[in-house]
Amino acid sequence: MIEILILSFVQGVTEFLPISSSSHLILVAEFFNFENQSLSIDVSCHIGSFIAVVIYFYKDILDFFKNKLLFLKILISSIPVMIFGFYLTETGLIDNLRNIKIIAWTTVIFGVLLYISDQYKIVNNIENNFTIKSAIFIGLFQILSLIPGVSRSGIAITAARLLNFKRVDSAKISFLLSIPILGAVSIFGLKNIFFSNDIFFTKINLISILFSFLFSIITIRYFLVFIKKFNMNLFVYYRIVLGCFLLYIAYL
Repeated sequence: MIEILILSFVQGVTEFLPISSSSHLILVAEFFNFENQSLSIDVSCHIGSFIAVVIYFYKDILDFFKNKLLFLKILISSIPVMIFGFYLTETGLIDNLRNIKIIAWTTVIFGVLLYISDQYKIVNNIENNFTIKSAIFIGLFQILSLIPGVSRSGIAITAARLLNFKRVDSAKISFLLSIPILGAVSIFGLKNIFFSNDIFFTKINLISILFSFLFSIITIRYFLVFIKKFNMNLFVYYRIVLGCFLLYIAYL
């Protein structure tokens, strides 16, 4: 149970921060030699995050008529990563990306890119500047998030900041983009959970969903508060330090 709690905490905290949830789940599980960590647990933790973001932004979702154009753009932006994600999952190629060397390099490289993007002007907002063109631009960037260490949230925020979106609006775009992406993952994960004949498998995955949901909704709230006052440097420094440490271990 303690393993599930830790993995759910890692997912809930890192999914919406620009530091990569998938890489942290892999690294924590390997460091502590967890027996329960697997792709199915990763998926269940992502389901918890999906439920959290839907509940947190339920007003935007319920007000679909007013925001139908916004959600069309969100859907368009999500299509590239869902197509590539499905391909990598079905072919098994995604498992080849789950190693420490790739995580180390992507953690550093995309940390630097996050820093560069955060130096851009802070002028645009979702209401007036989130166009079809910008949605496609951010969507193409999100394909990179399929590589552990890149960070779905991080690359979406990076792409939005390159387009001069305000930090809070960049984060909100990232959160909204997670809805169709995590939703697709959730459908895949829930199917495996509820159609499994293994009671223990179902139990630990449902527990993962619950804990991940709780940690995710807390993270969303306080991350938005944080970036209203501060820039992205804290996350950049964290990524650089972690990445360099992992590079040392990987090539030792």
